[in-house]
Amino acid sequence: MAAPQRPTPDVEELRRFYVGKLITELPMPAAVLDVVPLKRHCKTMLDAVDSLGVGFRAHVKTHKVGETSKDVNIVVSTLLEFEHVLPLLEECRDNGRNVNVLYGIPLPPSRAAALAVLGQRIGPALSRTRRVFRRHLRQGRYGLPPRRPPTSGLNKNSLLEKIAQLEAEGKANLIGLYSHSSLSYNDSTAKQAMDNLADEIKGCVEALQNNATHFKPGKQLTISVGASPQVASIENLTRPAAAGSPHGDHLRQTIQQITQNTPAGFRTKLELHAGVYSLLDVQQMSTQARGFLGAIDDEVAISVVAEVVSVYNNGERETPEALVAVGTLGLGREPCAAYSGWGVIGPKSFSAEPGNKTRLIVKRISQEHSILAWESNSQDPIPLEVGQSIRIYPNHACVTSAMYGWYLVVDSSEKETAERIVDVWVRVSGW
Repeated sequence: MAAPQRPTPDVEELRRFYVGKLITELPMPAAVLDVVPLKRHCKTMLDAVDSLGVGFRAHVKTHKVGETSKDVNIVVSTLLEFEHVLPLLEECRDNGRNVNVLYGIPLPPSRAAALAVLGQRIGPALSRTRRVFRRHLRQGRYGLPPRRPPTSGLNKNSLLEKIAQLEAEGKANLIGLYSHSSLSYNDSTAKQAMDNLADEIKGCVEALQNNATHFKPGKQLTISVGASPQVASIENLTRPAAAGSPHGDHLRQTIQQITQNTPAGFRTKLELHAGVYSLLDVQQMSTQARGFLGAIDDEVAISVVAEVVSVYNNGERETPEALVAVGTLGLGREPCAAYSGWGVIGPKSFSAEPGNKTRLIVKRISQEHSILAWESNSQDPIPLEVGQSIRIYPNHACVTSAMYGWYLVVDSSEKETAERIVDVWVRVSGW
């Protein structure tokens, strides 16, 4: 028997209630998703990986999964994510597409049997496929470092010898090396993001070199690396300005080390993985991994619609402020290295005084409400009114979206649908 989960309303019931409403008419707070930047970011990413001749694997923890490539390669972080996309995966498999699902963190032993059942629904091979996980030594979030003594490295407790033995017995299949590095989340230039991606690839090559003796020469392995900022930085390589740039050339050469050579005697393929690149958020924008992006409300697909409940422009506070009816439980409380706020109010939500180029941000945050103020502590009045609906762009889309059971979809390509709900996408919620 499957474990009980949070109940989700019927999607058709949700559509009957929401579709056609303006965002100003919504019960608030609400998570709104603009399909225009989302589709654009998906397309530019796939175009970039195609141009480089590498594979791609999408994390599904943030967004709705669509059919975007011939092979369906995804990363899940919970069993519920797997269950949520299972009908789509089965449909893709039945249509002749290769389906590959990676559980992207060390698997809790208590969930192994349930994962095996889900894997068998996709195909027999999935139930015996394994991967080795590693993390950069500098980061230490989870997994195993590439180079350490036998007691703590990739071959901890003779792990690799055991996998090789299981392969020889036909009980397991080591298909690759997986690395997820979020070092680039603190970057502020495209060069830094590209250098971090190159370093991560080199770290995986080093891991292969240090452990090659455990496997037969010529074994085929997929090296899967990434995190959204550094993976998104490959899009810089497809632009004319990248021609001849030292950091761009360095990243290309590092990629070719995997795609055109046989490091440590292995036949290798390179795969990039990312998730929030498609939605973006304030944190992702602040990395400037893609230096050519535009304004926040043109590039970030997700926003939280919230209602203004008080405005303090008459000296009640040291600087003008406004109170909105959404807080940690609707935005999250994720910091961003680039500024001290908890979200950015979309510039299209208000009209600032001429010459005021500072941002209106979530300055302070509590459980169910937040205080808005100018980032620069300007004395200009807050140009909002009580009862007004505003759109707040979150620091961390993954955390914010987890607060909501569904996305309310708008399409900014058409004036009449830019502020009107055109669809509802139910998202996974739970573990």
